[in-house]
Parts: sequence; structure tokens; C-alpha cells
Amino acid sequence: MSTEKFYITTPIYYVNDTPHIGHAYTTILADVLSRYHRMLGVPTWFLTGTDEHGQKVQRAAEKAGTTPQEHADRTVVHFQTLWKKLLITNDDFIRTTEPRHRQVVQKILQNLYDRGEIYQAEYDGWYCVACERFYTEKDLQEGKCPQAGCGRAVEKIKERNYFFRMSKYQAWLIDYIQTHPRFILPEFRRNETLGFLRKALGDLCISRPKTRLSWGIELPFDRDFVTYVWFDALVNYISAVGYLSDEQTFRKWWPASCHLIGKDILTTHTVYWPIMLKAMELPMPETIVAHGWWLAGRDKMSKSSGNVVNPIDFVDRYGVDAFRYFLIAEMALGQDAVFTEAAFVRRYNADLANDLGNLLSRVMKLLATRCGGVIPERGAVGPEEEGLRQTVQSAGAKVAEFARALRPDLAVAEIIAAVREVNRYFEKRQPWALAQQKRDTELRTVLFTAVEALRIISGLMQPVMPSRMQQLRKALGFGEDAVSFTELRQWGLTEPGTAISPMLSLFPRIATDRGAKEIAELSSRDTTPEEKQMTTIEFADFEKVQLRTARVISAERVEGTDKLLKLQIEIGIEKRQIVAGIAQYYRPEDLIGRTVVVVANLKPAKIRGVESNGMLLAASTGSELRLVTVDGEIASGAMVK
Repeated sequence: MSTEKFYITTPIYYVNDTPHIGHAYTTILADVLSRYHRMLGVPTWFLTGTDEHGQKVQRAAEKAGTTPQEHADRTVVHFQTLWKKLLITNDDFIRTTEPRHRQVVQKILQNLYDRGEIYQAEYDGWYCVACERFYTEKDLQEGKCPQAGCGRAVEKIKERNYFFRMSKYQAWLIDYIQTHPRFILPEFRRNETLGFLRKALGDLCISRPKTRLSWGIELPFDRDFVTYVWFDALVNYISAVGYLSDEQTFRKWWPASCHLIGKDILTTHTVYWPIMLKAMELPMPETIVAHGWWLAGRDKMSKSSGNVVNPIDFVDRYGVDAFRYFLIAEMALGQDAVFTEAAFVRRYNADLANDLGNLLSRVMKLLATRCGGVIPERGAVGPEEEGLRQTVQSAGAKVAEFARALRPDLAVAEIIAAVREVNRYFEKRQPWALAQQKRDTELRTVLFTAVEALRIISGLMQPVMPSRMQQLRKALGFGEDAVSFTELRQWGLTEPGTAISPMLSLFPRIATDRGAKEIAELSSRDTTPEEKQMTTIEFADFEKVQLRTARVISAERVEGTDKLLKLQIEIGIEKRQIVAGIAQYYRPEDLIGRTVVVVANLKPAKIRGVESNGMLLAASTGSELRLVTVDGEIASGAMVK
């Protein structure tokens, strides 16, 4: 990714309806990446907007008894209002009904027509109104729209139209994608596009007759036609930054650093758009990132299914920062993810209430009761303090690296891992015991170290949770200035003597169901043969359990027991400790390096005085026991489905 500038875009969203979680996720993702790049000191431009032409908008307006423009003016407000509520920091918001966009589209069309890149011919085929795309007979799946997630009925159309000579660029596009591995991310989406290009690419119908559709940008060379909505919409990425109107601004920002899109519009962005740019003799965007869908259980969210999540409802109920955090943390970029309220509450309580919120509360309470409400002078530094410093500073470096790699989900995981290390540091140093023993110098060192760790952690997390992290920083006296990675790379910038605010409950715990707790209780108790009989559960109950692969780093016996082993495991980039009753079946040295399966979201517990954060899965019968593993090599942290 270029370090000279960062120009990021979201798709422009249709104004035929109100925004949903898919719109919210893409826009929050772009916002988080923009904030991180500003922290890196990279000049940043963040564009979003609305797509306001086409048949869907025209039909929605007709249904509402209004004009398309009035409908667009009314609906666009929902997006603009939601972006403010979600703390989105876009630099521009483009509407395709604006003159600055329409004029550029018409200039491009005229230029391509004059150069013979656009011609007129008769079209005979099938049309999907929802996707606003034409399909041939062989494209259809069971006679319906073949687009993933659509499957709607199509309409038979025969009419004269204008076509863009897309087919002549097919060989060029295949070569470009193959020689530019970061052009389409993730890699499997790149392969999907290459797979699409294995069959002959037809020319693109880029017009609609006004007799059928009047709501669009008029063709400059034929007033009886309007422009195909996708040709119109894609141009926003260059019209918004001055193409053919402000050459200096355009040269500053183009090519785009990152187009963020959903996987359902992969073809338009990785086939249509690069070929359009090639025909215009413009540079290609650096990267097109296609993220997955948010699912409700096993199904894609859709209005027709009635399972769409309204972002405003969740923000009003749980707060904007928690909502932003969940979306970024829960979806591995490129993969689908499941959104349920149970999953939201579970992650909120585990990561935010138990780990980060509880840490802040403990630190602030000790500062208030033992240090007069001010940050103390640091005493001598021991190996524990030095170890924590290295961990937190390493997290900062990795977060910067993940931001450049467009992986904020991994950045969040790294930050939460650092939070847990601070909590472990507290458990080791036990500042409450130091206070009781009047070991004041050591106590001051521990509290100063924890505050300094929170200074860096809150700065690293600020792009994800800007409001709550600003509250945290203000409460500990860090001020309200913008945070940079340059500052966060330095250790020891906390100023002793700084007064803190009164106690702050940053993330109050949400009352939740007992699903994970009940699983733990059932798995650990002695059962009778009758209790062991097979019972059925709902899928909603099963999806509460997060099973992940883990690599065993070290293993040792728990002192004073015959059955227990204490394992240090690695789940992705997170390190944890778990206790398992397998000492009678496995020697510690035999486990090191193995990939095992664990319940990753089990509430931490103490077993014989040793903390266990997760549960190892094993199968047993009679006197035999075998660990549950995976078939072949796979990275730790992978989800087991």
C-alpha cells in the first residue's frame, strides 16, 4: 500500500430503501482504515455516497407516489444521518444526481463513442431489475437471476441499445490480474474473477431506452437513451476527485488505494470497472477488497426474508462504539460472518466489559484510593514491567502493519490480546496485595505501568471506538489531542502527577443468557448413563459456541494433581492458558506443536487454583481418550464449523 496517500472508497449505496447492516459495515470498515492511516501520517481521502439512478429507484418512487428525484432527496437523508450516528469521518459524499458527476459521465460517454468504443446494436435477452443487469439464457440458474444472493425472476427484453466494447479487453484484464496479485483481495476472490473470465466476455450494454426507463443520465449522443446505472455509478470514484474538472486534485488522489465492496458486486468492480478505466486510458486502482456477507444463522440477510439488522436499533441499545467494535472484530475480512444479538452480547461482555472495562475500573479505583487520584511516579522497573512494555509496543507495531495491510480485524485481535496481557500482569503483581503490605514503591510502579499501557492501548483502539476511547483517555488525563503512531511507539510518555477523573464505567456488563456457562457445567460434571443419552439442540444454541483451532506452545503438569495438565496455547495471534484433565493419557512433551480444537468463548475459570481460559476438546470411550484434531495442516485460530 502506498505511503504517499490513501484514497479509500465504499460502494455508493442505492437510495431505493433505508440502510442496513451491510451498508453500515462497509462504511465503518472504510472509516476505521481511514482513521488508522491518518494516525500513520498518510494524507487520506475517504469517499462514500449514494447511487440515485436506475430502474429500482424509479419503481420505488412510483410506488411511493413521488418523483425519482424527490424520492432520492428523501432517502439519502437516512444514509447521511446514519453516518453521523456511526461517527463516520468521510471527506466527501457524492450523489450521482449531482451536476459534477453527471457532466463527467457524459464527457466520458462522448469520448468513448467518438473513439468507436461504443456502438449500437439489438439486444435480445433477460433482464434482472433488482441487479439492473442483462443475462443470456445460459447465464440463468433455473430460469432466474444467477447473481449470488438474488435468484429473482427475470424479464425478457428485446430492444436496440448501445454497447461498450468490453470483450476486446478480456485478454488484457486476465494478464493484468495475474501480474498484479494485490489488485483483487482476498486471493480467492481474485481466483473467482479469473474463473469468470475463462468464458468469452461479451460487450456491455450501457444504455436503456427512455421508453422503458427515463430516470438516468442522458446519453450525450442520443437523447432517446439514458446510461446504464452501473456505468454511471462506477464513474463516481473518479468524478468525485476531479476527473475532467480539477486535474490537480485528480492527480493528487487517483489511482484509488482501496475500493471496498461486498462480494455480490465483485464482477462489476473487477471486470467492468478496470476495463472502463483501460478504455479511458487511466491507471488502475491499487486494490479492490471484497468482503463477505453478514448472515442471520446460515442465511444471508435480506429484506424479503425479514432478517435484516437495523443498525440504528443496535446503536441505540448498546452504543455506537460497541457496535463498531463488534462489526470489525467479528468479520475476518473476505469471509462471511454471523450477526446475532447473542453473539454481540457475548463478545461485548468478554472483550469490552470483562477485559478492557474491568481493567480500567481496577486501575482507576487503585489510583483513587491509594494514590490520591493522581498518576504516581514510577519506581524501579522489574522483568514483569519490561515484559509488558515489550508486549504493548509490539502490539502497536503489529496494529500499524495490519492497518497498512487493510486487516483491522487482526489489529483489533492484537489490541485485545495486549489488554489481556495487562490483566495478567495485574494478576501476577497483585497491586491490591502490595497496597495492603504497604509496598508503596512497587505499587506505584505497577499502577504507572498499567496506565502507560492503557495510554497506548486506547490510542490503538481509537479508530475502532473513537468516542469511548476518548472518554478513557480523558479520564486518565491524556488530553484530547489527535493520536499518532509516532506517539504510541514511545513508552513512558504518561506524566506523573496528572489528575484522573472520577470512576468511569466504560462498558457496563450486559445481562445475558447462560448458554456458554451451562455448556461448561455440563461438560465438567459426572453424568449418569441416562444423562448421556443423545439430546437435540436448536442451531441457535450451537452457534453460541465458538470452536477454534489452537497450537500447543508448552505443557506441564499442574502441581499436586495426577490428572491435570496446564497448556499454553496460541489461537491465531492470541496466547492463552488452559487446564485439561488429560495427564493420564498424554505426556506434556508429546503435546507441544500439536494443533488441537478448543472452545474459545468459554468464561475463564480457576481449576485447582490455576486459571483456565477455554476448554480442550477430546473424545473418550472406556479407558481411552483422544484429542480432537483437524485433518491436515491449518493455521491456529481457524474457526471449526
